[in-house]
Amino acid sequence: MRRNNYESGVIINATLDDTQIDTIVAKFKELIASNGGDLKNTDLWGRKRLAYIIQKQKVGYYVFFRFEAPSEFILKLERMYKLDENILRFLTLKLDKYALGELEKQTANQALKAEPILETVIAETPEIPETPAAANGDVKEDDK
Repeated sequence: MRRNNYESGVIINATLDDTQIDTIVAKFKELIASNGGDLKNTDLWGRKRLAYIIQKQKVGYYVFFRFEAPSEFILKLERMYKLDENILRFLTLKLDKYALGELEKQTANQALKAEPILETVIAETPEIPETPAAANGDVKEDDK
């Protein structure tokens, strides 16, 4: 049984409320895990306008799963996508070593970019010095 890395993009019917969408996403996460898959990342893009109308819908909720699983599992996963009437479209891709290397570079770059931003925000926050009168609660009025 050979294990490969896959990325599966799913467009869910956006007319559903958020709890129903979360239930669908959790169902497919559980399906991947229960069939010997190792879920690496779940990317929720949210509601986006579709390029063209799909099943009379103009908006879809985009979800991407990146996982490692046995190659036989993909047929079962895609069958479950087809049986779920809330799934408008799906596409599952096998990731090769070049795609995996590129994904690792992107995540490393994002981590490096996020770290200096946090440090500059902390460094740029000015400290407000307290005046001795304000610290004691004594406020003097000007003499006329």
